[in-house]
Amino acid sequence: MKHYKTISELCKSNGFPPPENPLLGILTFEKSEKCAFIEREFTMAFYTIALTKLKTGTFQYGRTKYDHENGSLAFLKPHQKIMMNNVETSEKGFLLYIHEDFLLNHNLHSEINKYGYFDYEVNEALHLSPKEEDIIWDLFNKIELEYYNNQDEFSKDIVITHIDSILKYAQRFYKRQFLNRSVLSGTIITKFTDILKQYFENGGLQKNGLPSVKYMATKLALSPKYLSDLLKQETGKTALEHIHISLVMEAKNILMSTDKTVAETAYELGFENPPYFTRLFKKEVGVTPTKYRDRFLN
Repeated sequence: MKHYKTISELCKSNGFPPPENPLLGILTFEKSEKCAFIEREFTMAFYTIALTKLKTGTFQYGRTKYDHENGSLAFLKPHQKIMMNNVETSEKGFLLYIHEDFLLNHNLHSEINKYGYFDYEVNEALHLSPKEEDIIWDLFNKIELEYYNNQDEFSKDIVITHIDSILKYAQRFYKRQFLNRSVLSGTIITKFTDILKQYFENGGLQKNGLPSVKYMATKLALSPKYLSDLLKQETGKTALEHIHISLVMEAKNILMSTDKTVAETAYELGFENPPYFTRLFKKEVGVTPTKYRDRFLN
């Protein structure tokens, strides 16, 4: 699989104009005669922000294909596997390549990791409203103006400020998208609960231990980060917290319906370390498993 170490290498290999800055690349579809990637599968050593609308073909990273027909904003992190298949873009769109070194000595170098949507799957891209798209284009146009305007000692800070604004607006717009998809959120929560219930009933805990967020996300055809953010927005709790809540409910049933010790209960629930089970139980319930059982026996 092809790996592009530099933005210059990516541009040269695919016939794109060379970057004005080796650590920052811009490609607008309307100013490029074509936007066609030669490699069908590749990775890159830099961040990418893409506003894309495809005429034909599919664009994939992670597990899921998506056609981007309606236009969307996607965020790719370094070394993310990307797949292209007969892609033809519409005229309106842009690609913004940001090498990690471009962010050195700036707060965004560390803060960019807090934007969880860089870990989303492509079908979880941000679908912009017309007003939201105008905001993103305004910020991008400011970046583009600075990019081609004889870069000086102020250019980097100005560009990074606008990139930071795009990321902050994206965070806000994703919140709106979660709220607008509340019906979907409710469906996901129901399916999430059903999958956990089935996992418990089929002896998954005894066979494989605690179900991970990744396991649950795979079952729901979502990325782990998107699943957690979706549940957090809708219920106030992350996917892992929901797993723990369901686990504690199962523990309560065992404690109240059997004579098994706390350690035996922990092992049955897939915990290799009973003290960890006790701490988790106390965190969720407020008392230890022993005190919880004693409360009903005395």
